[in-house]
Amino acid sequence: MPEQRAALISQFFAAMPHYKALQMKLEEIGNGIAEISMPYDEKFIGDPQTGVISGGAVSALMDTSSGAAVMCHPTATISTATLGLRIDYMRAATPGQKITARAECFHVTRSVAFVRATAFDEDRDHPVASATGTFTIERAKGKTA
Repeated sequence: MPEQRAALISQFFAAMPHYKALQMKLEEIGNGIAEISMPYDEKFIGDPQTGVISGGAVSALMDTSSGAAVMCHPTATISTATLGLRIDYMRAATPGQKITARAECFHVTRSVAFVRATAFDEDRDHPVASATGTFTIERAKGKTA
């Protein structure tokens, strides 16, 4: 993936208000794979007794990383929107730890992209959540699946 395209995608996501609010950081992007992290922040605790981050924050992280994976797929998607996202929560993220979502756009048709994603805290052997999603796509002129 050309560095210029990766930089444009990075700028696109960095301009999103929820991306800024959750302090997301693009860790990796290219060829249909995106990895985005967010630090632990007490503002996003879902359970004050345990300090566990809200599932909504994890959901936003997984959706954003999935959209980024679609945007960097080699078929040159220029825009995308979430059609459906199924998330299975496997365990609570460890309080105080960064959460990272890694997404892969594994199949693209003429108008829909399919993505798998996994979220981890610092224990990468035991996922916090997994997701599958479908996304609309608009390609640059002259590009096809």
